[in-house]
Amino acid sequence: MKVKLLFLSAIVLLSASSFAQGFKVGVKGGASINKITGQSFKDQFSFGYHAGGFATIGLGKKFAIQPEVLFNQTNIDTSSKFSDIYHFNKITGVKLNQLYIPILLNYNANKILSLQAGPQFGIIMNKSKTFIENGKDAFKSGDLSMLAGVQLKLSSFRVYGRYAIGLSNLNDIDNKEKWKSQSIQLGVGFTL
Repeated sequence: MKVKLLFLSAIVLLSASSFAQGFKVGVKGGASINKITGQSFKDQFSFGYHAGGFATIGLGKKFAIQPEVLFNQTNIDTSSKFSDIYHFNKITGVKLNQLYIPILLNYNANKILSLQAGPQFGIIMNKSKTFIENGKDAFKSGDLSMLAGVQLKLSSFRVYGRYAIGLSNLNDIDNKEKWKSQSIQLGVGFTL
């Protein structure tokens, strides 16, 4: 229900703002360096990727709202303790395909540099099917994170880096431990 409300809000916001001054759309993609915290997972980051689109809606000279829709792939290695805690046999890695919907507030420090912050909603689209216990999936279908980062604008070209910290517990098996996501996103974009 929350996801439907979020999509409806984004559509209304984009529709109402499409006539506003400074409306731009573009594509972006890059590397995702991901980690899930919890003793069941290795305490290290692993590489994935993200790709998608964005819109920028100007709110004057200094501020803009930047909603995005990104496909993200996360590859995480489990620790040796995982099988002891959850009694799964030989599970060494997890692959999650997620749809990220960040809604960022941009502060344009100057013509080139923007500081970004805001929430990111994540929807797990394709869970690793080896992670099933009694018909229950191991990961919750949604995730809420907070993002902060910087973006450099060079004409239509953009370069960005940002950090996301998960606020939601992703563990859908039980309450033995909390699994939270962390991500570093580095990439480039192009305004159409």
